[in-house]
Amino acid sequence: MRILTTVLLCLATPLHAETISAEIGSKGLAATAARLATLPAPTDTDRFALGGVRFLGAVEAALQLRYSAGMTDQTGMLPFLRLPLADNPTPVPFQPAMISDLFRSVDTKLALAREPLAAIPDSSDFTLDINFADLWFDINANQTRDQGEDALDVLGPMLLGWQWDSRDPATPAPLVKFDAADAAWLSAYTHLLQGVSDVVLAYDPSEPIDRIRKTHEKMRSLGGVSPSFITGAGGDGLDELDVIAIVIAALQQTPDAARMTSAQAHFLSMIADNRRFWDTVAQETDNAAEWLPNDKQQSALGVTLPPGTGAVWLSVLDDAEGLLKGTKLAPYWRQQGAAGVNIAKVFTDPRPADLAGWIQGWAAAPYLETGTLVSAQNWSAFEQMMGGEAMMLSFYLN
Repeated sequence: MRILTTVLLCLATPLHAETISAEIGSKGLAATAARLATLPAPTDTDRFALGGVRFLGAVEAALQLRYSAGMTDQTGMLPFLRLPLADNPTPVPFQPAMISDLFRSVDTKLALAREPLAAIPDSSDFTLDINFADLWFDINANQTRDQGEDALDVLGPMLLGWQWDSRDPATPAPLVKFDAADAAWLSAYTHLLQGVSDVVLAYDPSEPIDRIRKTHEKMRSLGGVSPSFITGAGGDGLDELDVIAIVIAALQQTPDAARMTSAQAHFLSMIADNRRFWDTVAQETDNAAEWLPNDKQQSALGVTLPPGTGAVWLSVLDDAEGLLKGTKLAPYWRQQGAAGVNIAKVFTDPRPADLAGWIQGWAAAPYLETGTLVSAQNWSAFEQMMGGEAMMLSFYLN
């Protein structure tokens, strides 16, 4: 009987456990997240993995919605809307509410992604090895990994900027060893993207999209639409001018005050988590396939950060926190003296953002007051340190 039991146990137990990275590669994000969510006694590695796959699942859901509706152009000015996608030959009819639905879904999924991360202490010694070759998004929702669905194909241009196009295509996918510091980084990123989602939902673009699409279609029916003078792009879909018009029209609406207050809270939480990250990563003494390194480490992505990056970036975040809390004021182009815009009040007392009013001053007037103006010195120091890659790396550092 004992021998039979032993044999049955051997048959029930795999010879070697599949890594979480390989599991994502073979089964996908949704199946991996579902398994991790049911673990009765998750480790910190499991918690980080669950947060990570839920985060990537939010990206996947946004890509699926875009693909299904044929929103594959990159004229978007917002996260998730500017990621590259192949064209869908048979899209469903686009509905103006799809953009707000996308950010509403993202907001919910990012909150779920952060839940397991909150249970990981900064002192945890967990690690999670991820091979980026295993990561993919089921963009066409057919539960099969198809060409163009590799995460690197989608996220590479955003992560590496111009370096993505100049790299050797034969370069192996990076292997990253995530740890406790990266849990704080990921938590910060969920707050950042939720804050952006809140702002989008506060100025719901559904009606402006509908109005501007109908205008575009009427011009097409009357003989066609002239190419955009910005890029010269033309075609049947909306161009850069239409997108700009949508943004301006959306901002002219009365915003949802609760959403703006929530956005402010998320941005402040992002800064707090970012500080946690830099405090934690500064204490690391290893140099093992780092996601975002300290001064004595190297990035597994091949991105080189100058010494002192963390300190300079924290100075930038100090200024951002001052603006969000109203202890520092943003300069206004027509205002002289020690006065400027209280950005905190833009969130706590939100109003329609009329472009002409902000240019002339009457829309800015409710937020103008005397106080300490934020200096451009810290951002300038960051730009100087990063050369021409400051904007790209600011998304990496969040």
